[in-house]
Amino acid sequence: MTAITTRPSAGRDPALRRRRRRTPLSWLRRGGLSNLVFLLPLLVIFGVFSWGPIVESVVMSFQRTNFVVTQWVGWDNFAALLRDPLVPTAVLNTGWFALLALIFGYPIPLVVAVLMSEVRRARGLFSALAYLPVVVPPVVSVLLWKIFYDASPRGVFNTILGWVGIPPQPWIQSAATAMPSIVLEATWAAAGGTIIIYLAALTSVPPELYDAAEIDGAGIRHKIWHVTLPQLRPVLLVTFILQIIGTAQVFLEPFLLTFGGPANSTLSILQLIFRYAFQNSIGVDYGKATALSLLLALFLALFSFVYFRITKAWSDD
Repeated sequence: MTAITTRPSAGRDPALRRRRRRTPLSWLRRGGLSNLVFLLPLLVIFGVFSWGPIVESVVMSFQRTNFVVTQWVGWDNFAALLRDPLVPTAVLNTGWFALLALIFGYPIPLVVAVLMSEVRRARGLFSALAYLPVVVPPVVSVLLWKIFYDASPRGVFNTILGWVGIPPQPWIQSAATAMPSIVLEATWAAAGGTIIIYLAALTSVPPELYDAAEIDGAGIRHKIWHVTLPQLRPVLLVTFILQIIGTAQVFLEPFLLTFGGPANSTLSILQLIFRYAFQNSIGVDYGKATALSLLLALFLALFSFVYFRITKAWSDD
């Protein structure tokens, strides 16, 4: 009868574990040094131009500096932010802008993308027209809309309203209508990119699902609700957090359209940071501006972390 011998597995043999244990010499033999040489320029550039400013911003938030005279003040910058009455105003305005952009700017690209996906002819033309506002430089589009928002009867929008007998409206000159007017322009300027993303996601939806829903007697509304939206759930979750992050950093539109007015009704957090850094009446204070920037970054990071933890199960379903 032949004896059967068994070799110990690599996981249980201490000698094999020692031989396979990584050492600096084995790392060099496997080309680790050459890999490090190729990665070193990228690591240096990334560290200097990405992490370097972040570390410098954290240090600067504890200083009072104008880049000429620097004084270490500890937590005084953060305490001054808590005492500044403009900080709650900027936070509320930014939240109001984000809410309006979420109500109007979030569903509009999805609706347009679904309608465009049903078009059989000239879909490329419609896609180009939808993406055209993104191609226009942001400053140009904002200044163009500023002309549209002219409060006089000769303004573009007021002229159109005059055709149906509606009197001229103070679009960006009134505290009640300034923020919705800014949201309208921002939605027009940024919706094209999101529409293209949704159109690309719609092409990945299996047509068999629509055929099965149609056999079951589902109409267009039920097909969108029970087929399209569940299939687009991961994309919708990502675009939602991207929109929240983008709206929390709104600056260009209120800065060029209203300069934060009227009566600070459109003052955003980034505008307040700009004021601290460049328009402070008692002298520029980059430390205070950096402290507010750091608080905004920490809030967005914490919000993103909580959001992805909450929605992880939804996106995996």
